[in-house]
Amino acid sequence: MGETAGQEHGIVTRSAEYIGSFPVDDSCLDDQIQQLHTQLKSFKYCKSKRTVSLRFSVKGVKVYDEDETTLLMAHAMCRVSLSTSRPSDAQFAFVSHNPGNSDAQLYCHLFRARHARAAQFLNLLLCRCFQLYFLEKHPEEAQDECSGKKPTRTPSLLNQGFPLSVSALVSFRRAPTQGLLPGAKVFSQPSTEQVSSPEEGPTSSPTLVRKMAIRTKGLRSGAYRSFTFTPIKQRHLQDKLSAPQEKEQASAKACKSPSLAETEEALAQAVWCWAGVSSDCSSSLLADDVLGAFLLCPHPKKPNRGSLIVRFPSGLVTHSIKNSKGKFRLEKCHNDFESLAALIEYYTEFSEELECSLSCARVNHCYDWEEIVNKSSRSLQDNKKGTVKNQSWV
Repeated sequence: MGETAGQEHGIVTRSAEYIGSFPVDDSCLDDQIQQLHTQLKSFKYCKSKRTVSLRFSVKGVKVYDEDETTLLMAHAMCRVSLSTSRPSDAQFAFVSHNPGNSDAQLYCHLFRARHARAAQFLNLLLCRCFQLYFLEKHPEEAQDECSGKKPTRTPSLLNQGFPLSVSALVSFRRAPTQGLLPGAKVFSQPSTEQVSSPEEGPTSSPTLVRKMAIRTKGLRSGAYRSFTFTPIKQRHLQDKLSAPQEKEQASAKACKSPSLAETEEALAQAVWCWAGVSSDCSSSLLADDVLGAFLLCPHPKKPNRGSLIVRFPSGLVTHSIKNSKGKFRLEKCHNDFESLAALIEYYTEFSEELECSLSCARVNHCYDWEEIVNKSSRSLQDNKKGTVKNQSWV
């Protein structure tokens, strides 16, 4: 199976094999995750139905056929409850409410990736979409370290693409003059502006230029230029205007708005750190996530260390991460790792000194369960009354 990749306009496309779907029992989150992974193991050797193309975005998940010509299913982000994966079996799955169903039954859609890292990448993509969707619904919970404002457009002397000859016709601003107008007072204050040289072209009022052009019938496209078109002045003013904009753009690049990362390493870092979400909010959301969900963040008291906050059965527990000579180790643990990714991967497979192993599954905290239940109850009432209504599901 070939793997395709694409990213445009906030949409990331990946290919995988679609295994199928099965209903998920309505139970508490921890029991639901345990039952879900038990069922995923049973489908380890199940043959795939077809190769599909998955498109991830903040709006939702769409599944197309291999040629990306036929839409097989579409799930709005508010109807996807959680995402998980089993890299050991190259499995990726998400739980959602199927569009068009009148009941509130949840279904798990199972996919098989090309290899373990591809399955992990698919899960990270959907988990990151959950976080971006949360930021879209709750912008007040975004980090305030950066302004998040998009860089403004660089001011141009062409006035949104119109030629300066047109700008002079509609402008009522007074042009600079070399001499004094009749009746003007003379001030002793020295002028700091240099007089325009003959090479720059004569400067005069747009009104006089317009009258002269009309009298000589020379008013054509490009027949004359306004007083701001002198090459030296234009270049000097453009440099002045673009200087502060370049600084703003440089700061904006250093502080980009959250988005889907391009590489697997950057994507994993964004998901593990809840990039873009305030630390207080991410910690509170972690308490409502799956068992074994974790958060990477700086240590509150030791700047040279990091912290791993994990949701255990006993609650949220913080483990300090030591970094000595390029080796990473959890506090009160004995295993050293070359990178944080290796540390996370190891404790996802083995619990060791931890209360439970880390989980790669994540919950969509903006899953609209109440809306689905309300719509299903309304549809049941309509069926009892004998009325059938066409409902459009996103």
